Amino acid sequence: MRQMKILIVSDTHRKHSNLEKVLAKESPLDLLIHLGDAEGYEDYIEEIAGCPVEIVSGNSDFFSMLPREKELEIGGYHVLITHGHYYYVSAGIEDIKKEAYGRGMDIVMFGHTHRPIIDYGKNVIAVNPGSISCPRQEGKQPSYIIMTIDSNG
Repeated sequence: MRQMKILIVSDTHRKHSNLEKVLAKESPLDLLIHLGDAEGYEDYIEEIAGCPVEIVSGNSDFFSMLPREKELEIGGYHVLITHGHYYYVSAGIEDIKKEAYGRGMDIVMFGHTHRPIIDYGKNVIAVNPGSISCPRQEGKQPSYIIMTIDSNG
């Protein structure tokens, strides 16, 4: 298997300047995963991505026809992508990790909190890229995640 490079973002909230900069810096990409709150700009994001895009709806995507969540197969990993608000991730990530594990997922990716996290649990890896546009963590730095998968995983 050749190496895959995946950009993971969330919570762009109609502000795309940082996403545009990151795409210019990190391209070429094999996949862009957007974990919700695109607020009607999913077509624009797909247009500028330069690669396939997987996107789910968030709590601010009021009239969106996007799915609430998707199950993906990425480099041999079973991945659940969701915005996270249905799993109350602002109060903690145990519920979303239990849901992902119960569905046979290796990785769960979510947004909503605008705070980045990578949690290597014993059964499931939980990933939140934070927000590339409206960060809330200490220091308030816009954030995203690059996931690289090679022949070792």
